[in-house]
Amino acid sequence: MLLSSLNPAAIAAGADVPDAVTIDGETLSRSDLLGAATSVAERVAQARRVAVLAEPTVATVLAVVGCLIAGVTVVPVPPDAGSAELAHILRDSGAQAWLGKAPDGSELPVIPVRKHARSWHRYAEPAGKATAFILYTSGTTGAPKGVMLSRDAIAAGLDALIQAWGWTSKDILVHGLPLFHVHGLILGVLGPLRVGSPLVHTGKPTPRAYADAHGTMYFGVPTVWSRVTEEPEAARELAKARILISGSAPLPVPVFERLAELTGHAPIERYGMSETMITLSTRPDGERRPGWVGTPVAGVETRLRDETGAPVPHDGESVGGLQVRGPMLFDGYLNKPEVTAENFTADGWFKTGDVAVIDAEGFHRIVGRESVDLIKSGGYRIGAGEIETALLGHPAVAETAVIGVPDDDLGQRIVAYVVLRDGAGESIAEELIAHVAGELSVHKRPREVRVVDRLPRNAMGKVQKKLLS
Repeated sequence: MLLSSLNPAAIAAGADVPDAVTIDGETLSRSDLLGAATSVAERVAQARRVAVLAEPTVATVLAVVGCLIAGVTVVPVPPDAGSAELAHILRDSGAQAWLGKAPDGSELPVIPVRKHARSWHRYAEPAGKATAFILYTSGTTGAPKGVMLSRDAIAAGLDALIQAWGWTSKDILVHGLPLFHVHGLILGVLGPLRVGSPLVHTGKPTPRAYADAHGTMYFGVPTVWSRVTEEPEAARELAKARILISGSAPLPVPVFERLAELTGHAPIERYGMSETMITLSTRPDGERRPGWVGTPVAGVETRLRDETGAPVPHDGESVGGLQVRGPMLFDGYLNKPEVTAENFTADGWFKTGDVAVIDAEGFHRIVGRESVDLIKSGGYRIGAGEIETALLGHPAVAETAVIGVPDDDLGQRIVAYVVLRDGAGESIAEELIAHVAGELSVHKRPREVRVVDRLPRNAMGKVQKKLLS
């Protein structure tokens, strides 16, 4: 079954866990979770799709697990979704009701989630091909698209990570991530419920909350790990953990190195997206290079292609569009068969839209999005990501985003936007250009550095490069 640790027979045989799920200080045992979620399943079983306002609460976990028990598709909705985004998600998904809390002004009916209700009704395991979730993309290139993920795909993805990370029921997973995307919800909630390890969700991912949780595995995004390194006392508490895992965006090399220095753990970096779940990862028992996201997990194949579809060599330098295939891929974009078809090759590979390099050992480095991060300058194909990594290695740079702008001579000119740390002078542009030229090939240096107070970001914290000009 998808949620292996919630097997009623195992719980009845004495395998209950008193602290199976803790969210922001509220705890459910494994049997309480099963009983309350099954009660939710009874109330929602006749529905086809329901929306869940994915706040980091026990009620959200019960809503999601109840739907998985009953075989009802879940549409997680960001709690801070604006009115236009919310209306689009509800209209596009065809959600019939809210399960649990509903936002103000919604006209959909509401099905309550009662944390103290219990049911021990047995449901047959739903079909593996059934759609478990419709996750909406961040919408950086248009209206958010609904990504359909099946139960089989989720199981395959989780099992590959359980193997890659040596994840067992003896682990305690700690994170404070949002519960409306792959990282926080599928990996961060369903992962522990599949493997049988307790989950501690800290509500907010603060360094002190992480330090006080005393886990063996920690999930974080780069912003979380950056804040952890700024509180050395909290960071040193994480030395007791088994592994620290970073994802959702590239981890800056200085943060990687500082985290390793403070905790003794070189962080695990991994790569994935809503459409693929996690396809690449470094390993606890293997090499961990700053800026690289490792090798394919079990069942995954990858390849690089140029604009003509020709293979790109795996030499650690040549940049190509990353394509993947494997059992954890999505079943398509909801209501968008043409868009789905456009994103797959004729021979069945998914075009991620990311550009990457692969070395001779199969290690992958993601250098950005093909649409905004592949810069063609002076006859060279350059990934913005490696320039950003080089800039972040300079002590004056707090944040950066690199883009290509039209240039009559070069085709595209490399321009770096930087947010400086306190005390850095704005006349630092030439020094930063020289820094990149010394770190990378000279043709990869920015031709211009623009100092800004902040970078435009979406709700997930990702930089919106299309707003830079």
